[in-house]
Amino acid sequence: MGMNAVGAPPEARVGAVRERENTLLSFGRAAAHAAVAFVEFDVQVTKDGCPIIFHDDFILTQEIGGVNEKRVTDLLLEEFLSYGPQKNSRKISKPLLRRNKDGRILNWSAKEDDSLCTLQEVFEHVSPRLGFNIELKFDDDIIYERSQLDRALQAVLQVVFQYASNRPIFFSTFHPDAARIMRKLQSSYPVLFLTEGGTAQYNDSRRNSLDEAIRVCLEYDLHGLVSEVRGVFRSPSAVLRAKESNLALLTYGQLNNVWEAVYIQYLMGVNGVIVDLVEEISNAVSDFSKPVLNQSMLGSGVNLVGAKHQAFSEQQLGFLLRLIPELIQQPH
Repeated sequence: MGMNAVGAPPEARVGAVRERENTLLSFGRAAAHAAVAFVEFDVQVTKDGCPIIFHDDFILTQEIGGVNEKRVTDLLLEEFLSYGPQKNSRKISKPLLRRNKDGRILNWSAKEDDSLCTLQEVFEHVSPRLGFNIELKFDDDIIYERSQLDRALQAVLQVVFQYASNRPIFFSTFHPDAARIMRKLQSSYPVLFLTEGGTAQYNDSRRNSLDEAIRVCLEYDLHGLVSEVRGVFRSPSAVLRAKESNLALLTYGQLNNVWEAVYIQYLMGVNGVIVDLVEEISNAVSDFSKPVLNQSMLGSGVNLVGAKHQAFSEQQLGFLLRLIPELIQQPH
């Protein structure tokens, strides 16, 4: 049901939304929307080997004398679950704080709160009709040994194999070696490589472009990629290259909270979008009707034959596809 953007101004499209992110409450609310096929959530593994659901590398709370900050993967499960609202009202909860993008540490509140949870609990309590996009989280600032990656991935797989039943599942990760290892460890579920599509740069060149992401997928026998949407709009020809390579292509990012941007991707052939504004975008998506395309989406025009939801004319769409890469390059 969307990320919790602490400190966002009141007019922001994505702010401190109703439900705390990565909770059973938020997953249940998302499942209520028929257009939602999957929920995406972030899995890390505690020091004692339990896969838990949490996005940030560090967890923060207010204590006497100041802010206490700990790496999530250094915590035992019991300590991790002591943060935020407690299932047992007799337990004292540690208030959650969050560091926003400008470095400020703010109170992390949601209109409707819920407890932190484990991967097992998500399998047990979320509607079985809802698929899981399990993002395997690793810290960008750590160089992991093979044994560390193996330990974390094996812990996740143990829970998945025990509780998945017939639920649709795929794995995704920004860590190329974790993707490669997960692909080798099992063949039951697709593995997708997450990339920022060239919108950020890393020491690991495999993470720095859509071309590199496609190469990683082909070399490691992965099933597809999940790109920051701006990367796709900067290089729309990547959609065709991914399809020619028989790779699934999904996107994420703030632009996916704008239905017109989602519609353009739908026409381009992108397979799915990860969004924050679930109700708004799912309502728009349910209105889409796939047009018949008689030209490449990467050319100067598109024939929208029989489209019930024709948001753009052929000329407008061709213009947008040429203009968007230039707009995305502009500083904001």
